[in-house]
Order: sequence, then C-alpha cells, then structure tokens
Amino acid sequence: MIKESSGPADPAVTQLKQDLEAHEAFAAWVETLRDGLANGQPEHLAALFDPDGYWMDYLAFTWRYRTFHGRAEIADAFGRTLEPARPKQVEVSTVRARPRIARRSGVDVLEGYLEYETAAGHGTAYVRLRLDDPSGTPRIWIMLTTLQSLRGFEHRVGPGRPKGREHEVGRENWLDRRVREQQFADREPEVIIIGAGQGGLVLGARLRQMGVDVLIVEKNARVGDNWRHRYHSLTLHNEVATNTLPYMPYPETWPAFLPKDKLAHWLESYAEAMELNVWTGARVLHGERDDDTGRWRVRIRRDDGTEVVKTTPHVVLATGAHSGVPHVPDLPGADDFAGSLLHSSQFRGGRDYEGKRVVVFGTGSSAHDIAQDIHENGASAVTMIQRNPTAVISLDPCGTMVYAAYSDDRDPADVDFVQAATPYPILEKTYQWLTRKTCELDRDLIAGLEAAGFRTDFEPDGTGFHMKYLRKGGGYYINVGCSDLIIDGQIQVRQATDVDRLVAGGVRMQDGSQLDADAVILATGYKNQQEGIRLLFEDEVADRVGPIWGFDENHVMRNLWVRTAQDGFWVMGGALMEARLYSTYLALQIKADLEGVLPQTALA
Repeated sequence: MIKESSGPADPAVTQLKQDLEAHEAFAAWVETLRDGLANGQPEHLAALFDPDGYWMDYLAFTWRYRTFHGRAEIADAFGRTLEPARPKQVEVSTVRARPRIARRSGVDVLEGYLEYETAAGHGTAYVRLRLDDPSGTPRIWIMLTTLQSLRGFEHRVGPGRPKGREHEVGRENWLDRRVREQQFADREPEVIIIGAGQGGLVLGARLRQMGVDVLIVEKNARVGDNWRHRYHSLTLHNEVATNTLPYMPYPETWPAFLPKDKLAHWLESYAEAMELNVWTGARVLHGERDDDTGRWRVRIRRDDGTEVVKTTPHVVLATGAHSGVPHVPDLPGADDFAGSLLHSSQFRGGRDYEGKRVVVFGTGSSAHDIAQDIHENGASAVTMIQRNPTAVISLDPCGTMVYAAYSDDRDPADVDFVQAATPYPILEKTYQWLTRKTCELDRDLIAGLEAAGFRTDFEPDGTGFHMKYLRKGGGYYINVGCSDLIIDGQIQVRQATDVDRLVAGGVRMQDGSQLDADAVILATGYKNQQEGIRLLFEDEVADRVGPIWGFDENHVMRNLWVRTAQDGFWVMGGALMEARLYSTYLALQIKADLEGVLPQTALA
C-alpha cells in the first residue's frame, strides 16, 4: 500500500502511478478493439484509427509485409483479410513490455503490445495510440500486426522445449543423433541455406525450432570465419544491445562494441548450442530447379573434395549484405602498376603495410577502417581516393542515436517491434529531424572534413546516413578515428575526378603529378546479390529474382525475407539486428509453404 506523504513525491512512486494509469488506459482501449472485431465491419475497425493513421502487417493478415494509410485504405484492407485471418482472443500482452506513455517520432503516444490468435497461428501486435483527438478518444496512429508462430508448429522453447529423453538405453544417445543428423546420409533436407554468417545461422535456428530439417552450407573452414578473416582492428559500430541473437543473449559482461573475433567465436558457439547442421569448408557449385517435382538439385563440394548432390524444395541465399562478388572498377593502367593491387575483400590487416605508401580507392566504412588500420600500423603515407560524397557522423553522440531505443534494460525483441513500426513517410521525417540534429552536433567534424577536401553528403532529402544504408547499402562512415586523421592531414584525400591512371610507381593525376604508391587497395564494394545468384543458379533464376536491397514499392527491402518471383528461392540478408527481426518472418513463410498454407499471392 502506498502511504501518503507531505514531502516531495518519490520518483519511483510517481513512475509506478504513471505505469498503472497507462496500463489501465490501454486495457480500456483494447475493449473498443475487441468490439470492433466482434462487429466484423471493416469501416468500424478503420474508425479506430486516426485519419492519418497507419496499419502495418507482417504476415498476420496479408501473408506479406504491407502498409495501409488512411481510414479508406485500412477499411479496404480489413475487408479483404478479416475473414481469412479470423483474429480472436485479443489480450494485452503479459510477455512484452507493459503499456506506457512514450514519445515516438516527435509525438506523445500511449504504446503497448497485444497477443492474439488467427486462423494460422499466434500473433503479436504493437500499437501506438495518439491521445490528442478532440473527442478525447485514443486513436490508432500506428498499428503493427505480426504472425509469430504457426498453429501446431510453435517454437520449441520454454515449456515447449524438448524433454531430452528421446533416446533409450541401447539406442542412439544425443551425440549419436547429432552426428547422424549432420551427415544427411539417410535423408534430404527440407531447406538448404547457403552461408553460415549471422543471417544463415539465425534463420536456421528459427526453422529448427519449428521442426524444419535444415542443411547450412558454409564455404569457410569454420563458422564465424566471415568475421575472423576481416581486417585486424574491426569492431562493430553499434552497441551490443542492438546486435544480440535470438535464444542466446550475449553475456552481461561483454563490451559495448564487439570485436570481430569475439563475435566470430560466438557465432561458432551459437551454431553448436542451437544444434545447427552446418557443413563447413563446403561450397555450392551449382543449383537448378526441377519444375515438375518442385525441388532444387544442389551440387556441393565437401571439405574433403568429394561432390554430392542434395535435393530440397527450398533454397535460401544467406551470403551477407552483398553478393560476395567484388566490384572491381576498370582502372586505366592497372596492368602497368608495379605494386600490390587488391580488392578490400582480400585485405587482412595493416601490419603488412608498415613503411609503405598506400592508396585506398573509396570512402565508405571499409575504406575508412582500412586506411586507419594501415596508418596506425606504420604506413609511411596513406591517401584515400573519393569517388562520391559520403555521409560521416561521429560515433558518440550521433552514431548511437539511430539505435538509442536499444539498451541493456529492454528486451531487444520488444524494441524490434518499435523499430519496425515506422511507416516510410514517418521514417523519412524522423531521419530528416535526426540528420539536422546530428549535423549540428557534428558541425566542426563536417567543416574539418570539407576543409581537408573530403566531400560530405546526407542524401538529397536530408535523411542522412542510415537512409543511405537502407537505400544503397553503403555510402556512409561512423567516425571511430579516421575522420580525425583526415582533418589533421595524417591521411590525405584526393578526388577520383582528378585521377588520370595508374602507372608503375603509383597514381598519376590529371595535373601530371603522381601519388607514389607501393600498394593500391580497392574498397569499392560488391556487386548486387543478384550477381551472386547468377553465379550459382544461372541467368534465368537471377533475372526472375531481380535486384536485392533498397526499398520496393511497399517500402520494404527488395526481394529480402519474402517470397521471390522464383518459387522455392529466398534471400536472407542484413545486419545482426535485421537478421534477428526478419528471420522470424522468413522462417514462418518457409514453414507455411512446406505445410501448404502459404498463399501464392498477398491477401491485400
């Protein structure tokens, strides 16, 4: 019982009262939602939304990623989906964060989570209610509905976990079963995932918990080598709370910014702990689909040199945020250069360049990190060649602002809903506001770079570095020290338009001067993932799938995490946070297709 006091209000007591009031207000609003569902009239449900409201759906109603804006569009979407979805048993969530008053995208809202059932399975919704309606009635500003599990194929976690007594005396024990499972000598996989980076592993873990038999093929000798083999000084540029993996959160003792080798070891441990069937040192040589049987024939070279063919109804390309096919520009004079010329994918660390003169083509994140690593390892001269303007922001305070919602005291899965529930028009406005703020905070950094001859750019519409990432997959740098070296003149910057050609001793400029170089490193990025598909599955499949990454007409990533135009072919990609979030929905679609319940087309 809270006792009255004549002294100042206890902040903890005040917060408790606010939390209770928020919960009561949200629970009262849920009654109106239940009434709307019971009424069954799409217009009645649409009236619960603000006139400028948004309904976002991840599979629960539409079986796709869809956004509907305004009451008329929302009513039309409900009209097409209510009957097949049959939502019921809507309750305030007891497993997610409690309802609370929060400020989102500059608007004060009452936000909370719902749990519900549909014809397909169990769902979770995240709702933001505006409290400024003249009637005093809370209205939905944004509602994100999601499907979280398929009925009859729920995730085997918590109370539903395996008993561990599946073996009997005289029969297979756990280790026997694991060895047999990993060999795939007696069966064909239901899914083949190409790539055991974070995307492939997390998707494999999700599918396994749904009872799907998955083979993951990894070309490197060990799981995690895709991180181990990157340059020596690499650490992640966003904090650990943003990057945790499902089922296995990082230890609380870990550093805020993960070193690449620590992450690599964790991924290897993750694959073992989650009992994932990974063939390491194996390479997919070719794949083709038999349209008559609906199965892929995938030819794989094992680590011992033997080749096997496995068939499967589903193939997932999970080779990272890019194709793995380096983009190597045609530099005039490349054959004349007497020094070392390599793509950044071949760069292993700055120690090899002590005392050397190095030119780095590119000014994206990798180019900056490589230039800094080489400089700090004693290179005699480092010059960066800038092809395009680059968005640069400080790590602290600006770089962490995009991920500020993630913190050690909040479940990242809860925050994922908050991040996902941002319709594109609001995302644009939010990033424009954020970019104005970061540019003001970083005004000295930006001015210093410009004075050093480095061109900056924050997108034509002012949406900044993270929108560059979403639209283009690159073109930005979060400063962890390289920008300071540029401003101080310790790393030089020249523009690509001033370059004439490579010559034996370095880079000749348009004015006839020469940048002497012992090594040239091309930090020029990678080709679109579509080209990786083309290498393994040939033109017809690649052309059918189409380009990958960047926003599509529904403002979700193009051909990622969703059924593509090629039956049975899926693409998993993105950073750690995106892998955690979208692996749920990709796994659900694949499992639904295996069970024959995934519609061929979106319901709305």
